[in-house]
Amino acid sequence: MKIINIKSTYLLLIAFIIIGNPLNSVYSQNLEAKIDSLLLKVFTDKNGPGGEFLVAKAGKPIYQKSFGKANLELDVNLTSDNVFQIGSMTKQFTAISILILEEKGKLSVNDLVSKYLPDYPLGDKITIHHLLTHTSGIKDFTKMKSLRDISQKEMTSKMMVDFFKNEPADFAPGEKFDYNNSGYVLLGYIIELVSGEKYEEFINKNIFDKVGMNNSQYASDRKIILKRAYGYQKKEYGYVNKTQISFSIPFSSGSLMSTTGDMLKWQNALNLNLLLNTETLKKAFTKYKLNNGEEFTYGYGWHLINVNGTQLRRHGGSIFGFKSMGVYIPSEDIYVIGLTNCDCNSPTQVTEDIALLTLKALKKG
Repeated sequence: MKIINIKSTYLLLIAFIIIGNPLNSVYSQNLEAKIDSLLLKVFTDKNGPGGEFLVAKAGKPIYQKSFGKANLELDVNLTSDNVFQIGSMTKQFTAISILILEEKGKLSVNDLVSKYLPDYPLGDKITIHHLLTHTSGIKDFTKMKSLRDISQKEMTSKMMVDFFKNEPADFAPGEKFDYNNSGYVLLGYIIELVSGEKYEEFINKNIFDKVGMNNSQYASDRKIILKRAYGYQKKEYGYVNKTQISFSIPFSSGSLMSTTGDMLKWQNALNLNLLLNTETLKKAFTKYKLNNGEEFTYGYGWHLINVNGTQLRRHGGSIFGFKSMGVYIPSEDIYVIGLTNCDCNSPTQVTEDIALLTLKALKKG
């Protein structure tokens, strides 16, 4: 028993030496300065809306900073506690929810949509897999001009599906990859039909509560949300409050809110198999093929790309007043999450740049 304890202590000591308290090390101070430099090029107006960024290695934060204001009217600075709308990063949670139901034997990703919605057009040809991978050919509701007619309405999930279901298909299922919000709204509806719970309730019970994501929730502009970051848009004459929409419209394709800290908990929960077993989770991070055998770079809720020989998992989001981007490097367990509260400040490229910069710095260190 003593040998085991000594070995465990030794491994912990080695881990501390490698990871340690990197913000106090010379190399990490250098990394911090380089990350600051990248972000200050994006957030040039310290009195405007800004963003919150977190970098983690092996599940532990090694960099976390806020830039700009959480609320312009009240002149309140952003902090690491602020809650942002994450837009299409919601799709990760929807995809994992589908896999949770599959692992419980409630559905299969190979099921046809017609199994759950018998009257859905082409439902006998479109599978849940097609919806997850954006290969269904369903018309994306965000491209429909009539969207403006319902943007302020409170819609049920069925009403949202009915809104786009009779639109002509863009292509046959499996013929093409084309990023599609309608597919993920349909997935949210299927989650409700299979589980017997509202999407919001399912996410809360099966993900947020289990992971301890206590600052994450379904978005609302009416509820009192502690530490809310207010969303802004930039016009030629200055900043304005974001356009208001009903969150029942983006629904399971883009209506969740979170913090950088909670998003790190999410990434760690996936790594630790707290929600799914290894084999089931692997489906989310597998590259699939079209009908013609051509491989595309999207799994279930994540883009899977290669940048200069480094495999990345990433996904962003954009919704009125907010943008988000999360990048994960599996080989080195590096996670970078960037959340901004103005759609004038995109974290997309800088988040990836920070991830690759961190990878390079840690290899040198």
